[in-house]
Amino acid sequence: MPVKNYSTIHMSNNRLITLSKSYFLLILLMILSFNVSGQEDQAVSADTGIVQIDVGDLIRKALHKPPKDKSSSSGSLLLVPIIGSNPATGFMFGVGGQYALKMPGSSLYSTFIGSTQFTTKNQVILLLKNNIYTKGNRFYLTGDWRYLIYSQATYGLGTTAPEGGILDYQFSLYGAETSEDSLQQPMKFNFARFHQSVSYRIAKGLYLGIGYAYDGYSKIVDERLRLEPGDTFLTSHYYYSTLYDFSTASYFSSAINANLSYDTRDNMINPYKGIYALASWRGGYRFIGNDRSVNFFQLEWRSFHSLSQSNPRHMIAFWGLGSFVAAGRYPYLILPATAYDQRSRSGRGYTQGRFRGPNMIYGEAEYRFPISKPGGVLGGVLFVNGTTADNPAIDLKLFESIKAGYGAGLRIMVDKRSRTNLAVDFGFGQNSFGFYLAASETF
Repeated sequence: MPVKNYSTIHMSNNRLITLSKSYFLLILLMILSFNVSGQEDQAVSADTGIVQIDVGDLIRKALHKPPKDKSSSSGSLLLVPIIGSNPATGFMFGVGGQYALKMPGSSLYSTFIGSTQFTTKNQVILLLKNNIYTKGNRFYLTGDWRYLIYSQATYGLGTTAPEGGILDYQFSLYGAETSEDSLQQPMKFNFARFHQSVSYRIAKGLYLGIGYAYDGYSKIVDERLRLEPGDTFLTSHYYYSTLYDFSTASYFSSAINANLSYDTRDNMINPYKGIYALASWRGGYRFIGNDRSVNFFQLEWRSFHSLSQSNPRHMIAFWGLGSFVAAGRYPYLILPATAYDQRSRSGRGYTQGRFRGPNMIYGEAEYRFPISKPGGVLGGVLFVNGTTADNPAIDLKLFESIKAGYGAGLRIMVDKRSRTNLAVDFGFGQNSFGFYLAASETF
């Protein structure tokens, strides 16, 4: 059966103005990041004269109990409930959390972040992320393990998707859709991910690593696909899969990984200063199970800059993420997409997987500030982000369309030793809103 061609999307003058503003905003964020990085950071001493307190201190004070003496090497556990409902999953319930600790002999905190969720439609979501520094910070391990029996809509490739219109106002909870739209293309699938790498320190802050990355989708059900003569609707997933000769029912990617990272953050959970930079290559070849060869490249930048010598919680942070793969080398659902980074945090204001493409660039700036008096529990954030993704089928290139998001959030210091905050965020995008509750900073 012939596959229909994608028609060129014509944008109205208002849409072009919106994209121009978003493009200018993303460039401005990049310029600001490099300008701030080019200046000498004002050192934020661990001893600023401010005595930080957390929720536990407030509770003990209310109960007239003395401060709890806890060693700096002891672990910290934060759990948050996950409760909600949407048409794809029904009622969902579960728990997410973070466990932070210093491994024996390490001066930096390591983290385990995970969640377990179940739904009334027999769906399961199991996630576990690890970031571990070993003794003397000599080795750094990072991993992303997932298993999902899940439902999620797709919208097409590129940041102009979906073809033929703009979605109705979308609402999301923890990144999952809570509303439906006629332009959505709902899908069901099982998803397994195993990404794990180990890096060795070759110089101060500089790590060279190797690893393995597996992503597999099975039992794919493309719910809007119709192939009956006279009643035909070809979805983006079906079009892409048949165009590039992928199965529409199941597929996977198996790849070896090499990476070079530079990390001068004083704390990976909630940095007050420092830089994290990553250059990563992933190669999938036939000898490790693939039916075709593929090279995937990723670049990441995070930087944290103090705005106050006396209060380190007053700062600005930047995040940039670029993912690049040749068209037609990865199956549709394995292509780069928003909120499929290790922490599933990119693209606040939009649902997970809202934007997807062979090549994607994401940028975000976040202003972090104290609300309570210095050393108090409450803080806040203001953020703005931009996403651009391409679509070779309609000759849409990077930066020709940029979707912006913005929002605000509350931070509650629940563990002062590890600097773990409970994060509550409200994000807005184009015809889109999201609510996020997490046990750590976004980046």
